[in-house]
Amino acid sequence: MSHTAHIRSHRKPRRNAPSLAMRAGVAGGVLSTLAVAAAAGSASAAEPVTQTMELPTLTADLATQVAQSADATQQTAANYELQAERDAAAAKAAKQAKADLADAKQKAEVKQKAEAARKAAAAEAVSRSSARTVLSTSASTSTNVTAPASGSVATVIAFLKAQVGDAYVMGGTGPNAWDCSGLVQAAFKQVGVDLPRVSQDQSVSGTPVSLSNVQVGDILYWGSAGSAYHVGVYIGNGQYLDAANPGKGVVIQDLSGYPATGAVRVL
Repeated sequence: MSHTAHIRSHRKPRRNAPSLAMRAGVAGGVLSTLAVAAAAGSASAAEPVTQTMELPTLTADLATQVAQSADATQQTAANYELQAERDAAAAKAAKQAKADLADAKQKAEVKQKAEAARKAAAAEAVSRSSARTVLSTSASTSTNVTAPASGSVATVIAFLKAQVGDAYVMGGTGPNAWDCSGLVQAAFKQVGVDLPRVSQDQSVSGTPVSLSNVQVGDILYWGSAGSAYHVGVYIGNGQYLDAANPGKGVVIQDLSGYPATGAVRVL
């Protein structure tokens, strides 16, 4: 054995070449990665990244469904509005019909009462055809006179009183609107007396009588005989009934408030 065999050698062991190459490659890869990361970081810092979102696009079917839904909503609203208008019109018509019915019933009741009064008066007049009634009238004073209470006169007066409250209309001849001569003509027609249509002619029909001797059923006139402008019928107790004017209609008035010019008797 050599005398130097126990001494360690100071020579470094020889490394394997492939091992060294591998280590060098790993180191290079790490450095490359770090370089790329650094470059990316710099780029990120220098240039902000903008992110874009795309909204969903409606398909043709969905667009059609939306349009149909809008049309249906609009049609429903129109139907509600039409129904509301119909309901309002129906309510208004019902209210008017109710009012018209009430008015018609009231008018019918008045006519029925008047007809009943006329029949009662006629029956009473027939049963006491020889009775006499004391009347008083004049333009400014009262004079007691005797007048027949005949059935014909009672019928005329009953008809006239049944029209109280009706309207005055120029040229009116009934059944619910009259002028003065139209009402007088209709009243006497109830007992078969045909009078002329106008006041002028009625003022000279029959026998002239003085206002101091006027009787129930006599025709009163205002103005000159033959050219009178108004007529009425005396109903007793200083009163007359006439279709006065548009403001009053058919009324009963006192002679003292509007004295007549003259009178004629046809019954």
